[in-house]
Amino acid sequence: MTTTANEPGTARSPGVTYQELLDADTHPVPAVLRLESPRFLGDADISIERYTSKAWHDQEVQRLWMRVWQMACREEEIARPGDYIIYEIAHLSFLVLRTKTGAIKAYPNACLHRGRKLKDYDGHCSELRCNFHGFAWDHDGNLKDVPGRWDFPHIDDAEFHLPEVRTGTWGGFVFINPDPHAEPLADFVREIAEQFDPVWDLRNYYIEAHVAKVIRANWKIAQEAFSEAFHVVATHPQIMVNLGDTTSQVDVWENCSRVITPGGTTSPHLNWTPTDEQMLRAMLDIREDQDCPLSPAEGQSVRAYAASLSREAWRKVVGDRVDQMSDAEFMDSIDYTLFPNLHPWGAFNRICYRFRPNGDDHRSSIMECYYLSPVPADGVRPAPAPIHWLEEHETFTDAPEIGMLGKVFNQDLFNMRHVQTGLETTFKPGITLANYMESKVRWFHQKLGEWVQADATPVSIRK
Repeated sequence: MTTTANEPGTARSPGVTYQELLDADTHPVPAVLRLESPRFLGDADISIERYTSKAWHDQEVQRLWMRVWQMACREEEIARPGDYIIYEIAHLSFLVLRTKTGAIKAYPNACLHRGRKLKDYDGHCSELRCNFHGFAWDHDGNLKDVPGRWDFPHIDDAEFHLPEVRTGTWGGFVFINPDPHAEPLADFVREIAEQFDPVWDLRNYYIEAHVAKVIRANWKIAQEAFSEAFHVVATHPQIMVNLGDTTSQVDVWENCSRVITPGGTTSPHLNWTPTDEQMLRAMLDIREDQDCPLSPAEGQSVRAYAASLSREAWRKVVGDRVDQMSDAEFMDSIDYTLFPNLHPWGAFNRICYRFRPNGDDHRSSIMECYYLSPVPADGVRPAPAPIHWLEEHETFTDAPEIGMLGKVFNQDLFNMRHVQTGLETTFKPGITLANYMESKVRWFHQKLGEWVQADATPVSIRK
């Protein structure tokens, strides 16, 4: 179906719509996929200073990262009392800890004596003791030991309590917020929680894989490469035969947004019609010199057939729950973003991204890909996979645990540093975005502007 628009932001790609694909599903479609929330957010350019300016980066640190709810880890990564992780964002470092009572607490990762980091690596501890002079605190932040106490009569134990950072959990994720006056986490995540929790409760997922790499580009450049499907035609042409790139549905709410890109259908960009075998070869990454052992039944669409294969594969893991799941949940890229930088995918796609600055360098970033898989039907939760840091010379195909996704990531990776260089070079003061296909990117920048450009006093977490 082709839509001709008279009003800005109402134009849509030629071809079938995503909702029309859902109409042909062989199983009932969950209500969450029937939601539609397009939003025209204007068509003004976005200033390149957001990617190239150290001053803008510094504003992000003070007005975004010091104020916003942000994912620090998964609950399973600090499962036992005494487990802790170090969460770092820009030049800031925080300790996120499971206490002896099972509560989750977070503190600035700094000794109150001379400021040395309390912990250098993730791990397990019975106390928080500084390696410099030996000052120590218990899990609840209470002062426990002052070596040479006779020389510190001026220390008041109550005043020497580690300052706490607010924490909260949703979907098995642990969030922190350095701002003591921030809205409750439950309010911040309300929209995404209402959509995920009834159908894809992420508390029942575990970390099957966790891969991270330093990217030579601003964190927003890296993130935006995964916030729209418009780039498929030029960056990932090999998947156009089985992915409806511009057929994607884009939905925007307040603190979250999503792009749903359908699989098992053909890109409207193609000017030829692939055969079922060509679609399956692309979908399964089968070379031309290999036989394709699979084919749909007569009258069965490739989309429905591929969904049935995936359904049976997942049945071995989660049991008959798969019979209540739609083809769309097995086939489609249901890519959500919770502002500012968490990207959980719906259904069994497993992908979850996180993007953040790489230290205080505004021209590099950290990209992380988690594989969040459903806990098996027997209820036994596997141990979370340790993080696999890729070296400078390595690419995502050096992480076999993410499979064929590594090839796709590498195509995106190739673009990122060139986008950074181009933005540093261009005489054009801003980037230009599509009204619909890139509206998730524009939503992000609108939210970012609201945080960074708002008048606000610096956040202090000192008592």
